[in-house]
Amino acid sequence: MKGPATDEGGAPLRVLHVAAEWFPAVKTGGLADVVAALPGAQRAAGLDARLLLPALPALRAALGGAVEVARVGAAFGAARVALLRGTLAGSDVPAYLIDAPWLYDRGGNPYLDPDGHEWRDNPRRFALLGWIAAQLAEGALDPGWAPRIVHAHDWHAALAPAYLAAHGTARTPLARARSVLTVHNLAFQGRFSIDRFAELDLPAWMAGPAGVEFHGDMRFLKGGLMFADRITTVSPTYAREILTPEGGHELDDVLRHRADRVVGIVNGIDDAVWNPATDAAIAERYDAKRLDGKAACKRALQAELGLAPRADAPLLAVVSRLSPQKGLDLLLSALPQWLGAGGQVALLGSGEPALEHAWQAAAHAAPDAVGVRLGYDESLAHRIVAGADLIAVPSRFEPCGLTQLYGLRYGTLPLVHRTGGLADTVVDADESALREDRATGFAFTGAHADALAQAMRHALDGWRHPGAWKRVMRRAMAQDTSWRAPAARYAALYRDALGLG
Repeated sequence: MKGPATDEGGAPLRVLHVAAEWFPAVKTGGLADVVAALPGAQRAAGLDARLLLPALPALRAALGGAVEVARVGAAFGAARVALLRGTLAGSDVPAYLIDAPWLYDRGGNPYLDPDGHEWRDNPRRFALLGWIAAQLAEGALDPGWAPRIVHAHDWHAALAPAYLAAHGTARTPLARARSVLTVHNLAFQGRFSIDRFAELDLPAWMAGPAGVEFHGDMRFLKGGLMFADRITTVSPTYAREILTPEGGHELDDVLRHRADRVVGIVNGIDDAVWNPATDAAIAERYDAKRLDGKAACKRALQAELGLAPRADAPLLAVVSRLSPQKGLDLLLSALPQWLGAGGQVALLGSGEPALEHAWQAAAHAAPDAVGVRLGYDESLAHRIVAGADLIAVPSRFEPCGLTQLYGLRYGTLPLVHRTGGLADTVVDADESALREDRATGFAFTGAHADALAQAMRHALDGWRHPGAWKRVMRRAMAQDTSWRAPAARYAALYRDALGLG
């Protein structure tokens, strides 16, 4: 019997990951971290995993050893499209970049212009991403390599399954590539006017309810959900939540129709990047057996943020987008109680102006207890995770969440709302879990400030018992948060999609 990393012929299973972001060159959220880490973990497990990304300026600059493997010509409004292959700096995963300067060589982030508005030609920009993925799968672009699995990530790549379905009927079932669509956050769907459908080069019938149309609009993610051979989300609890009207963001009916294809697989983290025993960004390295270094990290963080140098003050971290989804308005409501009990807060993030201003005001009112840095700084994120005692993720909904996984790895106990991947990865330190040595953090039910405040009081009670606190820290640090187990689950899913058992 062939292993999970091989196809029916015993060769390494060929997998193409299709996405718009890759850490560290292009990152707007956790998607970039996943795309950077999962293919490498799969290659370590024996799969032939590769990447397909748009040649955004930062990605083009990071591509080493680039060779042109195909000259596509004019496509999707671009006069010149070519496919490059190389490796991205710091990675050994082969990467294809779609070189289409008219579509990708511009400032801003992958989706928005420098003024924060969506690029007018986003339908063409991301349709090209899915179309090239299908062309690669059909062997039309790289004569030396074609994937058996096209693994598309979020709405940006979601039309890849549609293009495979549109053009794969002439191929034998055994030879046709199968598609997997991972929904990292169902709230983002790639929604455009249906009048733009003609720009996509898809069959006319896909403009209807059986294709990309939804309530009079065109939604890239809906198209992917209709045609993907397998649909994954980034945690088992989120996989259940998106089948409900409350969690389905209008697409719950579509997902329930395909519920037999929906699987939840919890994300991992890159434990070479996020490892307190080797992290060069933090003040002093440490591990579960040598925790003294964490105290040094706390002192350094307090000094960096201008906080009072108090070892006895529980320091709560936040590294997050500032948005209502992330529940940081709830944390603001509970903040006076936390500060009144002697706690401190270190926040790194950016987002909605109202939340930015509110957190800046909190820091101005209590500068020795609240440190706020707006924006994103990867090195500072490491220092905050290492230096804090707790890390708050009070999200109203959270498909998986990586922040709590970083907290577990660094012995920085997560304080989370029981939703999505937060519910799957953090065990509340209640009496039973403490007695059975299962506790890894603190969790509350119900996205409202009173429930969060109660959880914070629970955490304060735990903080006052240093021996028990250290036991929970060590249990948290003992969790396997790496990509090894998720990579194996994806390999099994791929073989199932291919009918290989």
